[in-house]
Amino acid sequence: MNVNYTKEQTDKMVADYLKDPGLHTVDLIAEELGKTKKSVIGKLSREKVYQKKEYTTKRGEQPITKKDIIEKLAKTIHVTSASIAGLIKASKSDLINLENGIAQQIAQR
Repeated sequence: MNVNYTKEQTDKMVADYLKDPGLHTVDLIAEELGKTKKSVIGKLSREKVYQKKEYTTKRGEQPITKKDIIEKLAKTIHVTSASIAGLIKASKSDLINLENGIAQQIAQR
């Protein structure tokens, strides 16, 4: 049986990572153990301690897809998202402007 990590290595790896979670720590662990970064991330994931970095937009916001915007619009105007599916061809900024415009109209009522 081929064991990639001993119990001692795993325990130290987990402890080091929990002290300072981040890719810089993963790099240090990989260098120390002579393993690849991908291998260390895999092991930390199997140990259920790895914290994947959340993707954010340039403005630091959670990303939203055009599909999400269309579904929200459909709900707002009480139609099915399939009935306005053609909007997927619009730019994301146009969809956001449309969503904001509708929200303003509703707020003014």
